[in-house]
Amino acid sequence: MSISLTAAAADRVRTFLVRRGHGLGLRLGVKKTGCSGFAYVVNYADDLGKEDIVFEDQGVKVIVDKDSLDLIDGTQVDFVKQGLNEAFRFRNPNVKGECGCGESFTV
Repeated sequence: MSISLTAAAADRVRTFLVRRGHGLGLRLGVKKTGCSGFAYVVNYADDLGKEDIVFEDQGVKVIVDKDSLDLIDGTQVDFVKQGLNEAFRFRNPNVKGECGCGESFTV
C-alpha cells in the first residue's frame, strides 16, 4: 500500500506548509459525490487520527484515512500548472471511469 508524490507535488506541499507555519503534511481522502461516485479531498493535516495511515515521500508526509485508502491505494499525486490554472492531479490505478468534467471517479 502506498501513496506517492511527484517532485512538483512535494515542492508545493513543502512551500505551503512553510507559509502556514505549521502542519504535519498533506491529507488525502475521498468523499461520495459527483456524477461518478467519488471525489478527492485534499487538505493540510494538522493532526493524526487513530484510523490514519501515514506515508512519506520526498520528505513529505501524506496522511490517508483507512477507508479512503482502499479507493486510492497506489495513487501518485502530481501538481500541474497550466496557464493561470494550477491544481493537484491524481494518477489512481484503481479508477475505472471518470465523469466528463473530471471532478469525480468510479472504482
